Amino acid sequence: MPIDILMPALSPTMTEGKLAKWHKKEGDAVKAGDIIAEIETDKATMEFEAVDEGKIGKILVAEGSEGVAVNTPIAVLLEEGESASDVKAAPAKKAEAAPAPKAEEKKAEAPKPAAAPAAAPAAAPAAKSGERVFASPLARRIAQQNNIDLKAVSGSGPHGRIVKSDVEKAPKGAAAPAAAGKAAAPVASGPGARQLADLLKMPYKLEPLSGMRKTIARRLTESKQTVPHFYLTIDTEIDELLALRKRLNAKSDAKVSVNDFIIRAAALALKKVPTANASYDDSGMMYYEHADISVAVATPNGLITPIVKQAEQKGLTQIATEMKDLAARARDGKLKPEEFQGGTFSISNLGMFGVKQFEAVINPPQGCILAVGMGEERAIVRKGQIVPATIMTCTLSVDHRAVDGAVGAQFLQAFKGFVDDPLTMLL
Repeated sequence: MPIDILMPALSPTMTEGKLAKWHKKEGDAVKAGDIIAEIETDKATMEFEAVDEGKIGKILVAEGSEGVAVNTPIAVLLEEGESASDVKAAPAKKAEAAPAPKAEEKKAEAPKPAAAPAAAPAAAPAAKSGERVFASPLARRIAQQNNIDLKAVSGSGPHGRIVKSDVEKAPKGAAAPAAAGKAAAPVASGPGARQLADLLKMPYKLEPLSGMRKTIARRLTESKQTVPHFYLTIDTEIDELLALRKRLNAKSDAKVSVNDFIIRAAALALKKVPTANASYDDSGMMYYEHADISVAVATPNGLITPIVKQAEQKGLTQIATEMKDLAARARDGKLKPEEFQGGTFSISNLGMFGVKQFEAVINPPQGCILAVGMGEERAIVRKGQIVPATIMTCTLSVDHRAVDGAVGAQFLQAFKGFVDDPLTMLL
């Protein structure tokens, strides 16, 4: 029997992806371990390896197709003795999970409410009030057209995802009026940006949203709506840090950046104040054993946060070497899911752009993110004398459910101690 090659789930949260490139064409022989395609997730482009041997009998999903649901057949593999005539049409249910016309998909996704972040449901029961609903774009469009509340529909797709057949079985108008008032996201008081620009005949260039940009928009909206942020700001003196960095770089091939010092200082401060290395969960408070530091890196498609794992156990040169590799592969879209998913604490540094101070948005489920500004010369008072010093302002954004104000202040105090006296980071 021909073997269906399915769209893989390349990360725990992936529900759909883009088939960026085929490395094999119809008729090509395939061995286990061969790279047959490149799949673009919401954060990276990853190579997809074959697990069986045979010949590509038919490609079902064209190169460049977006919104291809996980477990949808993307190609058919023929085993020895089989021919293209053995390939049957893909089952209707699976084929319908492939992307609908783009214009219709975008219209269907527009009213999607922003709800509290939740993991993809493991079972198929209908979503409870307040939970995020996982459904294919086609299922959302059909539900909207038939006045069906998706929260009342049980999903039979991967990880409980609602697909077309689930919506077709649901009674029309099921629970929609009652749920609308509670589940609807806040409605803008005026027209959207595109609608207003069209109305006023304002010239613009519209670029389709990448998977990464959609994910950034969704997660940051959820964060600001559901996570009670508060902010703590502190000034650090980095003259000694800059001098030590200069001496270290003169004697080592691994060039250490100011950001590498910040990663090291944050990791040591989390070790010193472990209650700041925390996440809130409905089942209880989570306190992490290691400081896995997520570092914001700008890429052409948006922001991604590669992770320096167990940073409290690593020296400055090791952190510098890892960050150079992680940042380079992040910009090329070559990070593995485990290299950017997870993390216990985040750092966002905009100092190199001349930004003095800012407040970053927490990356759930993490409890904190440190926003780092530029180092600039300022006049300060020391022992009654006005003297120059290089000051770097850092602001800690804190999830008040996970970390109290006093704990956040203790973390910043410990962080400042390591930055002001950087030799303590080498001990």
